[in-house]
Amino acid sequence: MTFEIRERDILARIGRLKTKSGEIETPLLFPVVNPNVQPISPKRMREVFGCNALITNAYILKKRFGDKPIEKGVHNFLDFNGVVMTDSGAYQILVYGDIEATPKEIVEYQERIDADIATILDLPTGWKVSKKYAENTVRETLKRAKELFQTKTREDILWVGPIQGGRYLDLVAESAVKVGELPFQIHALGSPTEVMEHYRFDVLVDMIMTAKMNMPMKRPLHLFGAGHPFMFALAVALGCDLFDSAAYAIYARENRYMTEQGTSRLNELEYFPCACPRCSKTTPKDVLEMPQNERQTFLAEHNLYTCLTELRRIKNAIKEGRLWEHLKIRANGHPALLQALKKLKKYEDFIERHSPTTKKAGIFFFDSLDLARPEVVRHRKRMSERYAPPKKAELLILMPQIQMKPFHKSKMFKETMKLLKNKFKRQLDKIHVCFYAAPFGVIPIELDEIYPLSQHETMMPPDMETREYVANQTANYINSTSYKAILMFHDPENWNKSVLNACKKACSKKNIKFKYLKVERARSKTMLKEIEKLFNRNGRTSLD
Repeated sequence: MTFEIRERDILARIGRLKTKSGEIETPLLFPVVNPNVQPISPKRMREVFGCNALITNAYILKKRFGDKPIEKGVHNFLDFNGVVMTDSGAYQILVYGDIEATPKEIVEYQERIDADIATILDLPTGWKVSKKYAENTVRETLKRAKELFQTKTREDILWVGPIQGGRYLDLVAESAVKVGELPFQIHALGSPTEVMEHYRFDVLVDMIMTAKMNMPMKRPLHLFGAGHPFMFALAVALGCDLFDSAAYAIYARENRYMTEQGTSRLNELEYFPCACPRCSKTTPKDVLEMPQNERQTFLAEHNLYTCLTELRRIKNAIKEGRLWEHLKIRANGHPALLQALKKLKKYEDFIERHSPTTKKAGIFFFDSLDLARPEVVRHRKRMSERYAPPKKAELLILMPQIQMKPFHKSKMFKETMKLLKNKFKRQLDKIHVCFYAAPFGVIPIELDEIYPLSQHETMMPPDMETREYVANQTANYINSTSYKAILMFHDPENWNKSVLNACKKACSKKNIKFKYLKVERARSKTMLKEIEKLFNRNGRTSLD
């Protein structure tokens, strides 16, 4: 197997991709190298920055250097002893309309220069194009993809099959299915650059997710032109394994300074908000006074450090099971990213199915956006599809969540059970206790130690949307079960009347006896009297 997955979180994977020049670990950034204008040498990238892979443009090499990369081999030509990926010139088609090479010539050239990972010359869709034009790019890209397997002569190069369609998601799906049927080792989402340049990350979510849902999941996905570290977490969380970017160098030429939250102009900075080896030794003022070439190299190196550092943070988050938390931090750094995060709800079922069921760490719940977390979605689905209360249960006691977890170790639960055992010792099997809790909804007491029902943190009171979600989940649970009576411990301080009103309505609809006590009156003789009333049958209680 070429690609081996080691760790997962959301749709992100830490994996190992085997090439003829060695293994690379995903998620991985391929810095774009242009031999004509290169502020950081490939050798320095390897030795100083630890980059073991880069990408260069096969069409540019062919046009400007001819046979030299063939004679020396692309690794020696670039003076780089790591993994070399080559792009095909498709971006130049997008910018200039055409290039002076055929798809067959580009395939043959990439083989002859000895690339490790190579890309067919696809026809990029672009951004604001008609659907008719987009359909043509999908057909032509598929045609060229099929031709690869009649043209190529080597089996040791990993080939990238691009997925086209642009903003037309039905075409993206069609392209992903048909290109995915061919024996490519890697796929790439084509035409995302203009979407990202316009900060339409919500559209990018649709494009990536449509590709992921229709391509073979076991293959890595490359996102072309994912240049800025502030959106890496989003792309990785959606299942992008590989990236390439020239932004570190392009921004440097424009005196632009990257951070994980955004970009600053060098002349706007009083201090460097970074402790990388370059920034820790100087000031923005000193850098502005450098000769242009030195300043460009300084900024390019800082920008590359920033990109690589963010990917390391993301990998740590995946390992720790906290990628969602990291994504929330990044999304709250820019309105366009926050809008994109909201879009994940549209794909919550797919994301849940392909997310790990357990993690090394508990989860943090911040606000209603986190209701789309895979863990929350999974609990809702399993409660609906797999769970049934104890067969003999007639009375449901609904308790509000408390800070102590697991809930069965809490003082409230222990004192309640002590009272019930003293009064209804022989009939306890008719009483079932559940908690209503953010963000999960209903948590049956017998499940409260299952991950992550005890392994989460949330602050009370929850926001309005979360209260309504929990109220709806509680009502749905009542509607799907066969209790004869319900006693609710009402916590108005944290829940207002949202859960209370939802329970009343559900019980009224099913003609179930319903009583509630404010939480401070629970665990008392009042509670026992209410239970007796709920179970009264012609003057007698079925619990006697």
